[in-house]
Amino acid sequence: MPLSQSLHSLDVHTTGKGLFEINQPLQGWLDLVRAKEGLLTLFIRHTSASLTVQENADPTVALDLVDALDGLAPERTDYRHSSEGPDDMPSHIKSMVTQTQLAVPVQDGRMVLGTWQGVFVIEHRTRPHKRKIALHYLGNTSD
Repeated sequence: MPLSQSLHSLDVHTTGKGLFEINQPLQGWLDLVRAKEGLLTLFIRHTSASLTVQENADPTVALDLVDALDGLAPERTDYRHSSEGPDDMPSHIKSMVTQTQLAVPVQDGRMVLGTWQGVFVIEHRTRPHKRKIALHYLGNTSD
């Protein structure tokens, strides 16, 4: 059976700093392209946000992760790059130490994730943003 590939751009509207689960729109797109067995690749097209696979059962996990990242790269005014506000340079640092791309296996048309796992956009900026994620599916599709 020949491999098929599909490309898409997903917009994710964030409300400020935090983790935003995107399992539903990802699964909806996999359904649309009739994905069966293959690989879903995601790439966030920003330098102040990132992607992660994390626990999606207890919302306090996301809060603790944001706090941990804030401890790693706190907002302060003495960064050389400060023209876009005190949250910008810490956001670049956070996206550098997290992930800007993910590869998720697809089996039977569904992402192969653990029971308590979700795919998230991590918004590092304090203001709401519209984040663009490039999606690529490579694999078999159902006829």
